[in-house]
Amino acid sequence: MVLQLSSRIATLRNALLGSLNAPVYKSAVEGGCGVIGVACTVPVKGRHLLQPLLQMHNRGNGKGGGIAAVGLSHKQLGVSKRVLREYYILQVAYLDPEYRRKVEEEFINPYFTIEVAEKVPTIQDYKSVGLEVKPPDVWRYFVGVDEDVLNRFIERSNLEWLDPRRAEDEFVYRNSFALNKKYYASLGEKKAFVVSHGKNMIVLKIVGYAEQVIRYYRLEEFEANIWIGHQRYPTKGKVWHPGGAHPFIGVHDALVRNGDFANYYSMTEYLKQRNIYPPFLTDTKAAALYWDLLTRVYQYPLEYAIEAIAPTTERDFVMLPEEKRRIYKAIQATHIHGSPDGPWFFIIARNDPYRRCFQLIGITETSMLRPQVFALQEGYVKIGIIASERQAIDALLRSLALEDDRFCPVADLYWYARGGSYTDGGAFIFTIDYDSKDLVCTDKFGKVISVAKWKKPCRSIYRMVVKHNPKNISRELDYVLSKKKSYTEIYDYIAKNIKYWDYDEVFYVAESLKIFANRGDEERTAAIKALTLLIDRRYDVGDKKRSCIVSIFEEKLFELFSSIPP
Repeated sequence: MVLQLSSRIATLRNALLGSLNAPVYKSAVEGGCGVIGVACTVPVKGRHLLQPLLQMHNRGNGKGGGIAAVGLSHKQLGVSKRVLREYYILQVAYLDPEYRRKVEEEFINPYFTIEVAEKVPTIQDYKSVGLEVKPPDVWRYFVGVDEDVLNRFIERSNLEWLDPRRAEDEFVYRNSFALNKKYYASLGEKKAFVVSHGKNMIVLKIVGYAEQVIRYYRLEEFEANIWIGHQRYPTKGKVWHPGGAHPFIGVHDALVRNGDFANYYSMTEYLKQRNIYPPFLTDTKAAALYWDLLTRVYQYPLEYAIEAIAPTTERDFVMLPEEKRRIYKAIQATHIHGSPDGPWFFIIARNDPYRRCFQLIGITETSMLRPQVFALQEGYVKIGIIASERQAIDALLRSLALEDDRFCPVADLYWYARGGSYTDGGAFIFTIDYDSKDLVCTDKFGKVISVAKWKKPCRSIYRMVVKHNPKNISRELDYVLSKKKSYTEIYDYIAKNIKYWDYDEVFYVAESLKIFANRGDEERTAAIKALTLLIDRRYDVGDKKRSCIVSIFEEKLFELFSSIPP
C-alpha cells in the first residue's frame, strides 16, 4: 500500500511543477553553522535558547537565523487542547502585507476550516534588537481541511484507500507548494511564503541571527517541549532572504543543517524525478523535502530513513548482521543519488501524530566532517540536547539551572556520533511520548541510551548554603589544608572520601576550599589546582551523580577566578 501511495503521490505532484526547474548553483561557500536542539519532558521557555545562540554568534553571518518549536502550550496560543492536537498551524510570512487578503482568498478561505487567525506578535521597533532588515509579518492560522474539500481531493486523486489524516497532510503540502510557487518562487519580487504548516509546531525565521528571532517575535516566555535554533544563511542560494533561512519544513517536521552539500545537483535531480521541487533556492530545503519523502510518503521506519540519508559504508557495513546488510544494500541502491554528500549534520524537530510522540533527531554524515555533540540529563526531569559545540549545551543547562533547581548545569552524558557506524548508526533520537510525557533516547538501531538509575540527583546547585559543620570532615580537612602547598593531598583526601558524603557535605568541602583560597596566593593556587583535578578526573562518588559533583566544584572554581583582583 505504501508503494502504491508513493507512486500515486509522485504522479499527482507532476501537475504542481508546471514550468519550474530546480536551480543549480556552481559556487559553494564552506559552512560552519551554529545549531542547537533541545527536547525536554517539561516545557522550556524560549529565553533559555538566547545564551547558547549568543555563544555561537560567531558561527552565524547575520543573514539568516531561525527557530522551530514543537509541543506547544495551548493556553499560550489561546486554543483548546483538541484544536492544538488536531488542527494544522499554518503560518504565512507576508513580505508585502498588502497581499494578505489575496493569499487568504486564494489559498486559505476556500479550502480550510479556520479556528483562529491572528498576527504573530512582535516588538514595535525591529532595529532595537539589532536587525537591519525588517522581518515579515507572520499570520498564524489554526486550520483543518474542509471536509467536502478533502473528500473531493481524495476522490479526484484516487486515494480512497488511504488514511484520511495522511491524505489531509498531502493536501496541506500541495496547497502550501502552490502558494509558494505563485507568491514566492515565480515572482521577481517575492510577496509571501509558508513558514510552517505542521500540527503542534511553528517555525519563524529572519534575515538576522537566531536570538533576534526570539526577541523580535517575543518568544522569551513561549513554551515548547522541543526547540531547534540555527545561525547562518544556507550555503547554496544567491539572495539573503527570510524564506531561505533555516529551519525548513516537510509537513510535521523542521530540519536544520550544519555544513554543505557537494552533490546538490544530484539531489535536486533525484527529487525532480519524483516531482519534488525546492522552491526556496537552497540546498537545505532539498534535504527537508528528501526527509519528508522518506518518512511521510514512503513511510520508512526511522532506521531506514537515516540509512538512506547517511549510508553505512566500508568496514562498518561488513560488521552489520546479514539481514541488515541485505536491507541496507537495497536502500543504498535505491537512494544513493539522493543521499547528501559533503560535510553536514542534521537536527530535526518533529511531531509524529501517528505514533503520538514528539522527536528530536540528530544525524551525523558518514565522513563525520561536521561532528555534532549530544548530551543527556536524567533526574527530576529529562532533557536531551544536540549542538554544534559543547559550550552551547552547557550554556543552555546553566540558564535552565539558574531558574529551575530540577536542572543541573552539567549533563550526565556527553558524546559524539560516528557517522554510519555499525554500533550506533551515527544518529540519536530523543522521543517524548504524548501520554507518559517520558523522554527516551535511542540510537539509530533502537538501543536505549540512559544513565544509572540508582544515582541521586541534586537540587539547588545555585542555591545551596552551608547548613552545618560536620566535625569529622572539618577536623580532617583542616589538617589537609594546613599543608597549604600540597594540592595533590587535598585532591586525594576528597576523592577518597567523597563517596561517603551527602551533597550538603560536598558543598561544605567546596566552600571550605574557597575560604582556604582567600588566605593568600599559595593557598589560592593550591585550591585552583585541587578543584581542577576534582573536575577533570574520575573517582567514586558513591550514590551521587558525577554531573552534580562537577557542577558544585565548577561553581566554586568560577567564584575563585572571579575573586582574583584585576
